[in-house]
Amino acid sequence: MKLRLIITVGLLLVLATGLAAMAAATWAPVPGHIMTKWAKQVSPTNALPEYPRPQMVRKDWINLNGLWDLAIAKKDDSQPSQFDKKILVPYPVESALSGVGHIVKPEERVWYRRTVEIPKAWNGKRVLLNFGAVDWEANVYVNGKEVGKHTGGYDPFTLDITDALKPSGSQEIVVSVWDPTDRAGQPHGKQVLEPGGIMYTGTTGIWRTAWLEPVSKSYIASYKAVPDIDKQQLVIKVTAQGASDKATVKITAMDSGKAVANASGKPGEEIIVKIKTPKLWSPDKPFLYDMKIALADGKLIDTITGYFGMRKISIVKDESGINRLGLNNKPLFQYGPLDQGFWPDGIYTAATDEALRYDVEIMKKLGCNMMRKHVKIEPDRLYYWADKLGVMIWQDMPAGGNGSEADKANFEKELKCMIDYLQNHPSIVMWVVFNEGWGQYDTPRLTNWV
Repeated sequence: MKLRLIITVGLLLVLATGLAAMAAATWAPVPGHIMTKWAKQVSPTNALPEYPRPQMVRKDWINLNGLWDLAIAKKDDSQPSQFDKKILVPYPVESALSGVGHIVKPEERVWYRRTVEIPKAWNGKRVLLNFGAVDWEANVYVNGKEVGKHTGGYDPFTLDITDALKPSGSQEIVVSVWDPTDRAGQPHGKQVLEPGGIMYTGTTGIWRTAWLEPVSKSYIASYKAVPDIDKQQLVIKVTAQGASDKATVKITAMDSGKAVANASGKPGEEIIVKIKTPKLWSPDKPFLYDMKIALADGKLIDTITGYFGMRKISIVKDESGINRLGLNNKPLFQYGPLDQGFWPDGIYTAATDEALRYDVEIMKKLGCNMMRKHVKIEPDRLYYWADKLGVMIWQDMPAGGNGSEADKANFEKELKCMIDYLQNHPSIVMWVVFNEGWGQYDTPRLTNWV
């Protein structure tokens, strides 16, 4: 029996190794590109494996990064019958790390496909399909059924795919993407079809982590947490999907694993968490409280973990009575670069999480306490490292053409999505609505709205 078990395990290991080798053999970075020092760590089995949402963590999840089938067709064609390429998600189609390196034109449509098996332990749960970002217009199908559509190249979106799943076996996910890059008026930052000067290569398709996670029928969809250091409290509002009127939310704040504050309330209502003598967040001391949010509806049905920082950004007077930017009620000169977030090997997508961390660490080593994220919105983990290591961020809204009323309406929709997506990060101390005059309009109205 022991011999048979050893042989079986050995065969399984050989099989797994063989499958991994086969996957690696179908992918290689596109030659002829400058590669960062982190590119050698990238492989079909090691493409950004970290949980992508540090402020709202669920322990049970499936990372969908890795090799997907790919087809490039005409924009108005239906789904192709043949997917003749492989792409390493989440690296953009145009990038070297994707293994494709194709410059996608507005008259083209990109099709992704892969299969995944849902664990039996998820039976009876709702299954959410999350995309960190897809640039620009995405249609998503599961087992041939359209489950959702999303426009916007920078904000995450979630689809409940439960009703499209088969009872067992492989589940097919197909994503259709159209991206006009700079040939339309949507926010695109410095992405252009003909790079040159201060404009750079475009990003098309899935460019942040995609993942699956199981939830109950009622679950925590999002939250907004606002620190108030003057009142020594955190004001938090939790949005719960599908919760009944009897549902309750419990917030626990922790310091080094020890609970320091608790508060309870209803989903959708402001809950006040009193933080006695709070430890303040600053670039010199970037202290973060851990946080747990639990949703109950008769019984405990969902729990997420995250963190928050107690800090205040405002205008204060210096000793001469001159207005200054102030952090935690004291003047603080903010010093840092225009950080554009383009990578030679991954374009919009850093090769690894270590690469993202390096960008923040090097700012601190250079003596900076701030970086301006220039007309680009980053993955959550970049802001996580800024929160954790202590770098303030001025966050730009990616520029668009805004030449028509439809463009302006879309710009404002994506502007709101940016703020909703990033508002809980203590590192972000400023929102930049327009860069210089790019696509600028109604500045007082939009400034007041933000």
